[in-house]
Amino acid sequence: MMKKFYFLLILSFFLNGCVESVAVLGSGVSNGKIVQSSINSALSLGIKQQTGKSPAQHVLAYAKERNPENKKDTCVSFLESTSSEACYIAKRNLMEIKAKIKEKSKIKNLN
Repeated sequence: MMKKFYFLLILSFFLNGCVESVAVLGSGVSNGKIVQSSINSALSLGIKQQTGKSPAQHVLAYAKERNPENKKDTCVSFLESTSSEACYIAKRNLMEIKAKIKEKSKIKNLN
């Protein structure tokens, strides 16, 4: 019994510095911030190693491909009206999807 007590006492001295980091990990893991951050970093690194571009560079390349003239369109939210390239790209994609849906519905109506 005394051996266990001394062992736990000595062990507590050695592990005293670990308590703070374990407390941070415990709170971070419970709400998922540390897990989400580590997954995000791992995915970004994997994408960069596979393609040679970071995810942000892929987004910029997609925007350049979809909107080479850098046209802007209005974005209306319930707070303010702004104009941006992302809104132009999003509206253009929506119009293309709507056209495809209408085309498919016409084909189904003919059959």
